[in-house]
Amino acid sequence: MGDNRPDGFLIVDKPAGISSAGVVAAVKRTTGVRKAGHTGTLDPFATGVLVCCLNRAARLSRFFLDGSKRYDAEIRLGTETDTQDLTGRVTAEMPWDGVNEAQIRACAARFEGWIEQLPPVYSALKHRGKPLYRLAREGVAVQKPPRRIRIYAIRIVQIDLPRIRMQVHCSAGTYIRTLAADMARALGTCGHLSALRRTASSHFDLSMAVALDDLPELVREGALERHVISMAEALRDFPSAGADAPLAEKIRHGRPVYEKDLAIAGIDTGRRSHPYIKVVDRSSGDLLAVLETPARGKPYGYCCVFAG
Repeated sequence: MGDNRPDGFLIVDKPAGISSAGVVAAVKRTTGVRKAGHTGTLDPFATGVLVCCLNRAARLSRFFLDGSKRYDAEIRLGTETDTQDLTGRVTAEMPWDGVNEAQIRACAARFEGWIEQLPPVYSALKHRGKPLYRLAREGVAVQKPPRRIRIYAIRIVQIDLPRIRMQVHCSAGTYIRTLAADMARALGTCGHLSALRRTASSHFDLSMAVALDDLPELVREGALERHVISMAEALRDFPSAGADAPLAEKIRHGRPVYEKDLAIAGIDTGRRSHPYIKVVDRSSGDLLAVLETPARGKPYGYCCVFAG
């Protein structure tokens, strides 16, 4: 690891009790990579998929920030907290014994689709450069305006009142603790999020993840790179062009790339439904660049270049 390799994505199964920034710091310290980041935070109490970008892969993080998420979540009815989750201070209690299974399933269905959601006052969103959670801890609760999010599906897995376990597939920007509190209110009571586990982020899921505690041993055994997803592989949904030596040389020097260049590289440039194209080295499979699809007749725009 002395050469600060590899470049790619490491999927970590984040444990409870540590922040996402803390996980990234541990990954960086343990692996010795020069640079590390992530593509979407998890609250300290939550567990599951945290997508860590290693070295040059950090430049690709923007392509995953808007990816959908999947969660296993648990709502506890009858108790409201100021943070909308189990870490907060209890602010209200209400009876829940009138709630039944039919109401719960009907409630879940009502929250599916495009909805407006008020971000929690305890969140990492910023007001005048300061995170809302810090302001809230200082007694200044700042409410941001509602945001439009999408809940693709809510599947009720188990009802053991006052606890409701569910699986949620949602758009980026969704606060599951807010969803839990809102669903509880819709059921005529109050509630908070009592457990959360992210099972997928974009197309990265738990089957690809490594435990944070296992990283030191993986590094000692020289086995870490087996778990790192290459940059080209991570962009699996992007149209791909295999570059020969002349095209790779063009990209290396930042020269204009046109549709004819990619047609030679073997991609159907008539298929323009995706805004980006990844260019990989034909012999090694390494990612050389990500290009932005231009207007007809114009050169492709350079988003990221890794050649050279």
